[in-house]
Amino acid sequence: MTRIAFDEMKSTIERALLNAGMAPPQAAICAQVHTESSCDGIYSHGLNRVARFVDYLQKGWVRADAQAEKVKALSVIEIWDGQQGPGVTNALLAVDRAMALAREHGMGLVAMRNSTHWMRGGTYGWRAAEQGMAAICWTNTESCMPAWGGKDSRIGNNPFVMAVPATSGPLVLDMAMSQYSYGRLEVTRLKGEQLPYAGGFDQQGHLTADPGLIEASRRILPTGYWKGSGLAILLDAMAALLSAGNATPQIDNIGRGSCTGASQIFMVFDPAQLGGSEFTTQMANSIADYGRCDLIIQSSVHDYNDCRSSIVFSVLGGSLFIYHTMTGRKNGSHRINRTFLMLTVLNRRKA
Repeated sequence: MTRIAFDEMKSTIERALLNAGMAPPQAAICAQVHTESSCDGIYSHGLNRVARFVDYLQKGWVRADAQAEKVKALSVIEIWDGQQGPGVTNALLAVDRAMALAREHGMGLVAMRNSTHWMRGGTYGWRAAEQGMAAICWTNTESCMPAWGGKDSRIGNNPFVMAVPATSGPLVLDMAMSQYSYGRLEVTRLKGEQLPYAGGFDQQGHLTADPGLIEASRRILPTGYWKGSGLAILLDAMAALLSAGNATPQIDNIGRGSCTGASQIFMVFDPAQLGGSEFTTQMANSIADYGRCDLIIQSSVHDYNDCRSSIVFSVLGGSLFIYHTMTGRKNGSHRINRTFLMLTVLNRRKA
């Protein structure tokens, strides 16, 4: 296996973004996030997404020089306009502002309208949780999934993130409203593999685990069937309502690739002002401990010189939970024993 050092990957991505017109500070931030995503095993929103991001910058679908502007402030709520600038820097600004509001008021909500693809949503959950904050974040998207029972794509898969801090490693959920994201379909197809479960329909309307056929039909399967479909619709509506921004129909009308014009929500809570930090840690640790069971299956381990990740599968109550633990060093900082709850909806058939 070819191994690439973290700093080498980051500098390569950074040069590509600089060549596409980004200013050095923004290029460095985006390169860091893309590289961290790849190092954590989320290639679909890391290195694999860079070429498309560069293409969008060159087309002007993402405005490299845009600066987000505050539109409205209402006590614990702020609305910002992302000016169709880079989604990563817009989202980092938003979650940082939400954390500042939470420290002052106990909670903060920042709604970022007219932004672009935020890449891996879990980045912003981790950012909050690693600073002792809890977070709920989501984004709407262009239409890329049929509503349950439908044929044509009319709703977004609207990724959703929740994060709870804990000393033993934050609990972080990062999931799309589709059974598999399009990024996961791409990664699986490039490996020449099939999905472990049916993830959508082919062009003849048959359920399939072939990622290429699903990509061709654009008929991905909603998470939890009708439940994921309904949740996707309401996440879209709430994102547009809270930001006074675009919903999926308006994003489709903009027509500038994936997520240009998107509305994104960042809700952050300060546990120290609620039950207290000690209570939060004990509660989160008890959930993680209680959720363990005897059936643990160790999957592949990826080693990239200075970071190591492993995927652990655990069967609980008829559902498949996927925990992601990380150890290693990145740019002088340790990331130890992170618990990453990626998906809770891959149902297993009980015997």
